[in-house]
Amino acid sequence: MTFKFEWNAFADQPHNVAPRAERTRHHLRRWPMYIALLVSNLFRAPRIFWLYQGHCRRMHRRLVEITPDMFGLAVSPRFGNPGETEAVIALLRESRAGQTLFRIPSWEKDRLAEYEAFSRRLHEEGFESTTAILQRREDVFRLDAWTDFLAEVFERIGPYSGHFEIGHAWNRTKWGVWDHREYLKLARAAAAAADRAGRDRLRLVGPAVIDFEFHLYPSVLRAVDFDVVSSLLYVDRVGAPENAQSGFTLAKKIALLRAYIDSSMSRPAPTWITEVNWPLEGTGPWSPASGKPNVSEEDQARYLVRYYVIALTSGLIDRVYWWQLAAPGYGLVDTRETPWRKRPSFAVYAFMAATLGGSSFLGREETETQSEADDSGDEVYHFRKDGREFALVWTTRSPHRRAFGRGIAEVLDREGKASPWDRDDGNVYIDGSPRYVLFE
Repeated sequence: MTFKFEWNAFADQPHNVAPRAERTRHHLRRWPMYIALLVSNLFRAPRIFWLYQGHCRRMHRRLVEITPDMFGLAVSPRFGNPGETEAVIALLRESRAGQTLFRIPSWEKDRLAEYEAFSRRLHEEGFESTTAILQRREDVFRLDAWTDFLAEVFERIGPYSGHFEIGHAWNRTKWGVWDHREYLKLARAAAAAADRAGRDRLRLVGPAVIDFEFHLYPSVLRAVDFDVVSSLLYVDRVGAPENAQSGFTLAKKIALLRAYIDSSMSRPAPTWITEVNWPLEGTGPWSPASGKPNVSEEDQARYLVRYYVIALTSGLIDRVYWWQLAAPGYGLVDTRETPWRKRPSFAVYAFMAATLGGSSFLGREETETQSEADDSGDEVYHFRKDGREFALVWTTRSPHRRAFGRGIAEVLDREGKASPWDRDDGNVYIDGSPRYVLFE
């Protein structure tokens, strides 16, 4: 059954227009499918648990080359607003992001010429981009129209954007897909369209599951041959990335995600987090969430760096995209003001990408307050770049001074500005805001 589609232009997401009673009836009628999904996951549980334990033991203890391509930043073209697309391009360049991503909704097929021009412009500016294809409920019931739309997207955007994420957050009914079998219809149609267009030049990304619902991966990954596995891995509802949800911190969620992926695929594939952010308090209808997930601009800037560092140094995630560059409710830039206002997170992102891009991660330092069962305390990540070693450090405890046991040349705050430290005893003040400690 389809329902009139309504888009929330403030928060860049659909309104959930389907009645709850209808959604409940849909799920009840398909109870055998959910039982089969449960049984399949229970059957795989021992291997998943074994892989998860291995990832937990090894993550943050191995050398990881941090390439500029690991730092992704999503953008939205600003159609109909003279000069704003140019502003997006200029800010994207200033952000030092190595990769970018933009969305094309299936209901905007008549604007493909504009999306093609935007994709070409990014390409001409030297940006490699990924295209996320958004679906709605009508697409599930009109596969021919969905396939035709994809074929045109691949033809027009393919020369400039080689990666295409198929579907978006489909495990939320407001995005039009009500169960994993409906998503498989869309994904299989996309795979067939990509084969006809030429899989030698197109790369499919998926399944774009949002949040901590990894049980959906095995059935989908066994059915669709994605070149890159993607997750929209939000942790905003628990606040800081180090906070646990059902016992799982961000690091443990990443280990579990890779365990599900590795147990489901016959070959290794890159794993990307294609969407993450923290919505901002005080932004009203522009925030995509209400209540607890909303944080201050200060906390957003802190959490952004901590998320990227935990994810990319794990050795299990190949790229992370922040959603997105410019948006009132969660972006690095607030577009409600003229000129647009760069939030603290913008400078933080740019310095992080410039500093960590091209570095080698050497390992995470274990402290007296840390163990495999206790992830609280000081977080100290060691890097080497251009022959020089430095540490990125913060604490999830109360602010305090910390000794590093080696000569320190300089301490920089999260934006790259000189940060005071005690040169006599070598102690560095640390709190929840990441600092870069450069060693002699």
